[in-house]
Amino acid sequence: MTIDVSGEDREGRARVFAALGDPTRLGIVELLAVQDLSPDALAAALEIPGNLLAHHLKVLDAAGLIVRVPSQKDRRRTYVRLEREALEGLIPAAPRFSAPRVLFVCTHNSARSVLAEALWREASEVPTSSAGTHPAEQVNPKARRVAGREHLTLTQTAPRSLTDVLRPDDLVVSVCDAVNEELGELDNLHLHWSIPDPAAIGNDAAFTTAVADLRERVSHLAPRVSRRRGSSPRKAHR
Repeated sequence: MTIDVSGEDREGRARVFAALGDPTRLGIVELLAVQDLSPDALAAALEIPGNLLAHHLKVLDAAGLIVRVPSQKDRRRTYVRLEREALEGLIPAAPRFSAPRVLFVCTHNSARSVLAEALWREASEVPTSSAGTHPAEQVNPKARRVAGREHLTLTQTAPRSLTDVLRPDDLVVSVCDAVNEELGELDNLHLHWSIPDPAAIGNDAAFTTAVADLRERVSHLAPRVSRRRGSSPRKAHR
C-alpha cells in the first residue's frame, strides 16, 4: 500500500478544515446540506447577529464551501448554497426528518415540481406529490420530453393548486424562489431549493440541467427523510 503525502492542494484542504472547525460555521453547513437559505434565515436559525453571520459566510466563501445566488423573483435578495464538491464526502451531519409525504412546489406545477416528484419517487419510499401556487393549464411539453429522455414517469395529468393538495403534515420543498418568497411562514416544515426556471430559458438543455440539479438534491435529502403517520407541524427557517 502507498500513501500519497504530496502537498498538492493541501492549502485548499486546510482552508476547508479550518472553516469547518468553528461550531457556527459547521452549523451553517449542516443547515445548507438539505436546502438553500437567505442570510436572514441563517441568522435567525443560528440566533446570531447579521454582522457575525457575514463574517462566517466570508470564511466559508473563501474556503470555496458556499456560493451566493440571486433570487429569480427579487434580484436584491440572495440565497446561500452549499458547494458539495468542495467537501468531497466530508459533509457534516445533516438534519433528519420524518413526514407522511413530501410535497414539491413551484409556481405553475408544470416543470420543476413535477420533475422533482418523479425523481423522489425513484429515490424514496416516502410518498410524494407536487403542486403550484398558480398552476398552469398543462405540464410543460419540454418537461415531458426531458422526463422521457431521463426515463422518469410523470404521474400528473395536469397541474394542481397548492391549496387543493397541501396537507398539514407534508414536508414542503419549494423548488422556485418566487414560491419561497410568496409563501411566507408555513405551519408545515418547509425546505427550499433555489432551482433556476428552465421554462424561462426555454431550451432542452435548461430542462436537462434542472433535472441534474434536482436529482443531486433528491439524492442527498431522500436518505434523511423517513415515513411516519401523523406529526406535529413545525415552522421552517427560510
